[in-house]
Amino acid sequence: MKTGALTERVIGKVSDFGPLFDYTVKLVLLASFLELVLYRLLSRLGMHLSKMAATHPWITPTFTTLTEVGAWLLNIVAVLLFLGLTLTMMNRWGGTDSSRLVKSGMIGTALLLVLTVGFLVVQPGMLGAIVYNGLTLVVLTLFVSDYVMTHRETTQRALAITYYLGVSGWLYYQIVSTSYSLMGTIAQPPLAYESHRMGEALMVLASFCAFLAYGKSKSLSLRTKNRQQRNRAIWFWTVTGVTFSALIVVDYLLDRITPGFASAFRQASQGIGWIFQFGMGYTFYLPFAVYVGGLLCWSYTVVKLLTMGRLAGYGIGLMFIAGYALMFSNLTLMVVLGVMLLACDRVKVATAEALSTSAGPMVPASDGLMTGRA
Repeated sequence: MKTGALTERVIGKVSDFGPLFDYTVKLVLLASFLELVLYRLLSRLGMHLSKMAATHPWITPTFTTLTEVGAWLLNIVAVLLFLGLTLTMMNRWGGTDSSRLVKSGMIGTALLLVLTVGFLVVQPGMLGAIVYNGLTLVVLTLFVSDYVMTHRETTQRALAITYYLGVSGWLYYQIVSTSYSLMGTIAQPPLAYESHRMGEALMVLASFCAFLAYGKSKSLSLRTKNRQQRNRAIWFWTVTGVTFSALIVVDYLLDRITPGFASAFRQASQGIGWIFQFGMGYTFYLPFAVYVGGLLCWSYTVVKLLTMGRLAGYGIGLMFIAGYALMFSNLTLMVVLGVMLLACDRVKVATAEALSTSAGPMVPASDGLMTGRA
């Protein structure tokens, strides 16, 4: 008797496309993270500490140096993004899983690269910004549609759709606002403010969906017998519990014990929100604990996937490192590359055959009678 057992394996790992692609993707993620910290966040923090610079002379040269390093990293990230997108398109174009949606998306990505280079020579203006953001929306629509069609897990589809709607809120806001400015009208664009706010909320929700789609597993169960998985689960849930408990009670306790320090603490938290607003586009109109929870879920998921060598980790990392407000072209290309890498990571179902014979005398038989293909 012939029985078949279905097994699953992940295809499209970062090591499957050669060493050049492997090192490029890893360098893109590392350089993008450093650019986020040194340029988009610390440079804004230096601006926020301008009053303290009068009494502490070391603040100005320190943050000036960090900002210069971040600006240098910005150019490095742009070059690596061009290389990463080119290698990804070359690997996917001739693949057996390249559908018409994927090829159309790669053609749109190539046009984005051409426009990016062209806008370095000629200022894009309002019309150029509308075309660039509109083309970005089309490219993301094609890649997300392919992802939804090729990934059957409900949580993975929820991640793709939620993230797409979140980024689309920002792109719609930019397109309609720029279009109305180009036309010279003073009328308020329809649903521009609402789409901007809703997009930010969906981006935060997408970070939780990333955890549900790729981070949640048996490794977070405290009942597992695997010591490494149990230690990982203890670490994750301890950090989660301590963080949320601290956020809930710290403001109340400080206000009761030292009201002056509580006021300074609130101003510091507002400063953090201000830094992230200018660095990543989040306005922090939602409760602060929601953003912290989303950051924790995102970071755990990315670290877990990176240790497994899965492209989804690099894709999700780039998608959220780019932030919500895509003010620079390199941030837009970062989102496109992240979505492309996420779509390359998928589970392939393979059939493993197991042959068994019924009880009885062992009689040799020809291969044609005892074997077959599933």
